[in-house]
Amino acid sequence: MIKTKLIAVFITLVTSLNLFAMSNDGNQANKPNIVFIAIDDMNDWVGYMDGHPQAITPNMDKLANEGVAFMNAHSVAPGCSPSRNALLYGVEPYKSGLYAFYDHSIHKQLHQKYTSLPQFLKENGYATYGAGKIHHGPEKSELEWTGYLETDNHKKQFARGKGFGKGSKASYRPTTNPYGELYDHQVASYGIDVIGKKHDKPYFAAIGLVKPHLPFDCPVEFYDALPEKITPPELLENDLDDIGVEGNSMRRAGDDKKFKAQKVWGKVRRAYLSCISWADYNVGRVLEAVENSPQADNTIVILWSDHGFHLGEKKSFRKFTLWEESSRVPFIIHDRRQTETKKQRKVEQAVSLINVYRTIAELASLQAPKYVDGFSLVPQLNDQNSPVKAPAIASWGRGNYSVRTENWRLIQYFDKTQELYNNQKDPNEWHNLAGKPEYKEKLTELVNLLPETEAPTVEEYISNWSIYGADKQRLKVESKKQGKKKQKKKNKNK
Repeated sequence: MIKTKLIAVFITLVTSLNLFAMSNDGNQANKPNIVFIAIDDMNDWVGYMDGHPQAITPNMDKLANEGVAFMNAHSVAPGCSPSRNALLYGVEPYKSGLYAFYDHSIHKQLHQKYTSLPQFLKENGYATYGAGKIHHGPEKSELEWTGYLETDNHKKQFARGKGFGKGSKASYRPTTNPYGELYDHQVASYGIDVIGKKHDKPYFAAIGLVKPHLPFDCPVEFYDALPEKITPPELLENDLDDIGVEGNSMRRAGDDKKFKAQKVWGKVRRAYLSCISWADYNVGRVLEAVENSPQADNTIVILWSDHGFHLGEKKSFRKFTLWEESSRVPFIIHDRRQTETKKQRKVEQAVSLINVYRTIAELASLQAPKYVDGFSLVPQLNDQNSPVKAPAIASWGRGNYSVRTENWRLIQYFDKTQELYNNQKDPNEWHNLAGKPEYKEKLTELVNLLPETEAPTVEEYISNWSIYGADKQRLKVESKKQGKKKQKKKNKNK
């Protein structure tokens, strides 16, 4: 009798555990594959986004036409490290304290506190494969990945008489290497191999393309496809007259002055556009693999860029600002399980990339960890006019925030200086309306959307050059003191 009861209890326990697992795992066989294309430093100079009239991006344009294009998508932060940390660990910088760039060693600490997106999927039955730049810096642990590509390095060969520059980053020259020697081609090829195989479980293929990140070098064919004369972005000479000290400090004004003095802005922009075309070429290779794969109709493609990029707007180069150029990014989701849908589905409301984690979780019929910020965008995939739950908030240093709604942007810096733009009427953000009495009500409305609390800046592993906001002065002074102490110690030991 006792033995019979124990067996019954055991069966009940096993059944309960199985039911619990099924509540989060669902039916493994029906879970969608996820192709996750992460692009580095790509702004809105993409055909379907109308960011630049000379952009050549047929593959991303096709994906946007077939999937849902989030036309007003924005980065969580205008830098690789804080943007990717936020998206992949699912935490807003003002919740995590990860406002800046950090040494790659920080990931060990972050894994103890958070569950990254690839780890979450792996723990829930996915085979997870990675290649290229997914996290900021190499993070290829078995905790997250079933497999990760080790790329081959080849010395770059440059076309003579085209482009300019030299060195590891200050290069704007087309290359003549065979495609297979180039990093992004290898990364895409790895993704293609994963997608083309037969799998006994759902897979997550994370494909991290580094172009158009500096240096702006890519195969000469893509450079030659563009005209020699590149249309410059619209500029306003007195654009910065209504910008405060902190906003101005974020600009890379030196690059702008140098490129103007050397009269090379056109070459810089041509090199950037060519790198976008090169990225698009590799995106196209991956999309073709998906279309031809054994499980094409059970695959979701998600494409995103970690942040935007300035190419002379606001007299700046690179990213690292809270303006539209650093903020707006390509973001497309194509759920190939939905076979009977109309083309050109667009979401015009502002959305943040912080929502990627919860969106993927819902698409995979999984429950995201409770701490994860943001909300699922599945309602917008089903109905592009479905209201979003919150605006897009970005940060760059503690106390520096932007709030982007469908038609407006508020920027408030740690020193309480403000900028207010009507993006519908002023898409270039030339006219700061924050000080005008007739916009007081709108200003108050957006200020009320700012974070109510903010986490202290995580200081361990921080990269000092990237510190902005309320902690900039203190941390840089402390860093100098520590540097002097280390130097004294070195001198004593000599």
